[in-house]
Amino acid sequence: MNVDRTIKPENLKAALADKHLIDVRRKADLEASSETLRGAVWHDPEKLSAWADTLPRDQDIVLYCVRGGSVSNSVVDALQARGLKARFIEGGIEGWKAAGGEVAAR
Repeated sequence: MNVDRTIKPENLKAALADKHLIDVRRKADLEASSETLRGAVWHDPEKLSAWADTLPRDQDIVLYCVRGGSVSNSVVDALQARGLKARFIEGGIEGWKAAGGEVAAR
């Protein structure tokens, strides 16, 4: 089964309402930032096994880190291996902002 691993910020903006948003930035990156995507829930990527099974199985999951690199890739791999419909935002929160996506104060 070929599952999309990423979603472009422009595409997400048009379909944000029905997505389960997860912020998986490392704790230090999260603490260094004052911004988040509205409605996103932060989960520590280092403790994925503790929270992965609490995610909705019937909803598209979109996650992001700072720039859409190794953190997002490893979390998507782990969630897809559990049968979840997970993708990450190309370019992370920085790519989202560069595409004109709205952020909220954290």
